[in-house]
Amino acid sequence: MSNTAFNHFAAIPGVFASLENVHTSIDDHGLDRVIYHLVHLRASQLNSCAYCVKMHTREARADGETNQRLDRLVVWEHVSDFTEKERAALAWTELLTNLDPKSDYGSARMRLREHFSETEASALTATIAMVNLWNRIQVSSH
Repeated sequence: MSNTAFNHFAAIPGVFASLENVHTSIDDHGLDRVIYHLVHLRASQLNSCAYCVKMHTREARADGETNQRLDRLVVWEHVSDFTEKERAALAWTELLTNLDPKSDYGSARMRLREHFSETEASALTATIAMVNLWNRIQVSSH
C-alpha cells in the first residue's frame, strides 16, 4: 500500500470537467467579483487549503483587491476594511464552511437579504459550496 497522494483529476477526469462547468453556470448569475474572491479565500483559509489560499490570493490581487484587505481577511470581523455586504457574505461563508448545528442560519439569511437578491444569495451559496468541495479535494491530495 502506498501513502502517496491520489491523482483524482486523472482517475475521474469527467467528474472534474463537469465540476468546472458548474462555475460557469454560477458566474452567469452576477455575483460581485470582489465578494467572489473574498469568499473563495476565506473558505480556503478556514479549510487550511494552502494551495487554494495561494491561488485565490493571487486571483484576487489580479482582479484589483488590495494587499491590506487580503492581509486582514482572516480577522474581518475585527477590522473596518469590509463593507456590510461583504461582512454578510463572509459570515455566510463561515456558517456554511464550519457547519455547526447550533448556528443561527435564520439571522444570517436575514442579514444576507439586506444586501443580496434571492438570485445573488443563491449564487453566493453555490459558490461557497463549490469552494468547499474544491478545498476538500485539494486537501485530500496533500
